[in-house]
Amino acid sequence: MEATEPMDMSAREIRIPLDEAVAVLQDLNEFVVSLDRLGSREASGTADDSTVGRFVADWDVARRLAHARRVISVALDEQLSEQDNAAIDALCDQGRFYGA
Repeated sequence: MEATEPMDMSAREIRIPLDEAVAVLQDLNEFVVSLDRLGSREASGTADDSTVGRFVADWDVARRLAHARRVISVALDEQLSEQDNAAIDALCDQGRFYGA
């Protein structure tokens, strides 16, 4: 792959339908608040190591986060060039992944 100029994302915007943005925000809010509460429970000794795993499974966290990623990805794909999307994909590939 050829080296390309870094994409300037500071002033660029994309649009996401409000109902989809609100649904993603609700999911993220539930996860953040719940994980914070679980962390507090673990710190106080009222939850064990398996509690977070049960939360992730019971609340279908992986599927709901995948949906949030898909909402954003669709908006990016529809509104940015193929080159811009390739640059974003490359940035995402540089993320930290558990178990890697």
